[in-house]
Amino acid sequence: MRKSLILFLVSLLAPILTFAQAEAEGGGLDEKINDFIEPAANAVGSVVFYSVQLGESASSAMPLVIILLLLAATIFTVYFKFINITGFKLAINTVRGKYTDPNDKGEVSHFQALTAALSGTVGLGNIAGVAIAISLGGPGATFWMIIAGLLGMSSKFVECTLGVRYRDIGPDGTVYGGPMYYLSRGLKEKGFTGLGKFLAVFFAIMCIGGSFGGGNMFQANQAAQQFNDMVGATAGYSGFLFGLLMACIVAVVIIGGIKRIGRVTEKIVPSMVGIYIAAALIILGANFSQIPNAFGQIISGAFTPLGIAGGFVGVLVQGFRRAAFSNEAGVGSAAIAHSAVKTNYAASEGIVALLEPFIDTVVVCTMTALVIIITNGDGSIMTYGEAASDGVLATSKAFASVLPWFPFILTIAVVLFAFSTMLSWSYYGLQAWKYLFGRSRASDLSYKLLFCIFIIVGSAIQLGAVISFSDAMIFAMVLPNVVGLFILLPEVRKALNKYKGDIKSGKLG
Repeated sequence: MRKSLILFLVSLLAPILTFAQAEAEGGGLDEKINDFIEPAANAVGSVVFYSVQLGESASSAMPLVIILLLLAATIFTVYFKFINITGFKLAINTVRGKYTDPNDKGEVSHFQALTAALSGTVGLGNIAGVAIAISLGGPGATFWMIIAGLLGMSSKFVECTLGVRYRDIGPDGTVYGGPMYYLSRGLKEKGFTGLGKFLAVFFAIMCIGGSFGGGNMFQANQAAQQFNDMVGATAGYSGFLFGLLMACIVAVVIIGGIKRIGRVTEKIVPSMVGIYIAAALIILGANFSQIPNAFGQIISGAFTPLGIAGGFVGVLVQGFRRAAFSNEAGVGSAAIAHSAVKTNYAASEGIVALLEPFIDTVVVCTMTALVIIITNGDGSIMTYGEAASDGVLATSKAFASVLPWFPFILTIAVVLFAFSTMLSWSYYGLQAWKYLFGRSRASDLSYKLLFCIFIIVGSAIQLGAVISFSDAMIFAMVLPNVVGLFILLPEVRKALNKYKGDIKSGKLG
């Protein structure tokens, strides 16, 4: 069955790939697609990323969607009495299996669910995004990035608890979960049936669009570019071959569903994060005496920035924006992966999920920021207050200033980050697709086929408007998700009290 399925995929892909290859070599396809998508991208982006001016400079403009995420995260943190801090030890114990029953319903372990979700957030945002934020906001942007990451832990807890609470488990044990289900089912319980259905469908449509663009084509494109830069190849034919190889590898994994994705990500994510952090620690170790000064710049720059356009407000905006784009807390995507966990306690996975923003933003992003700040002492990496034209290049230069061979490691990291992100987003998009079009074999195969096609297209051509459109779709998911989170907060509290109560009484552990 598996061989016949792969042959079927190849036969369907062949004519489309031939066309994509020809256009990639000759040019023109990028422009045609961009011209077609650009009006819609601009329209959707202007709504989703509508910004309010918090200061005098352009860098002080804050998208309303980011303000909504931060406001929600702050409210959740207070509502649950700083669960992001008080629940940290419990999260560690839960993820290492202290309270796990292997007979619980679900498909993956707590650790696999965490790594599957992390693979969707730890990526280019930690490499390129941090560099861009620091170039615009200076070292102080790091401080606000960390604050936003800590607040985002509470949002992850809420949405992932609800993901398990309202998930649907099929007759064969397959789990279907995420905001689509807690919006439709949860709001129905509260008497908002029509609103719940509308928000669930809206979320699913946006999730599918985001999975094809930001969760797929953008990742494939950046990985192909980094690979081409390392080997000295040019885009086009080499990008096509790179995309074809990447699509084949992704196809082998995603055909196996969340169980296989979990088995792959539990190996890839710790490895890629470990390699990246190890390189950062080598640089920090070599410049150990400069670490206090770097933290001093981060703290002082957060409140009294010098030479930064927008001043204090500009620094705050850049830090908050980067954290939101990096960890996606409040977007609702991670709740889809966490819903598949083996547990009978919804809050157990919410507790585990709060580790995501901590690892993604507080640890990995801070590591990147420290390396950039320390190696940029002479201003050779960037000029604070001026946007870095290429975030990946800026980070690569920072690491290479101490480790000349690091660009090769960075290439491997970018490819692995892109690969793991595609795995997670393929699952997110598939769950949304099945919610809209049913759970048949045909529905499953059609989505996976389209996903693999978009990997190849994204690797071979430049799709600026498509990426802008998909970014807008990903953050449009925030609107229905946050509405549902606020309405269902009492259910999260009940789930948390039950989990903690059973631990305290000795029923667990």
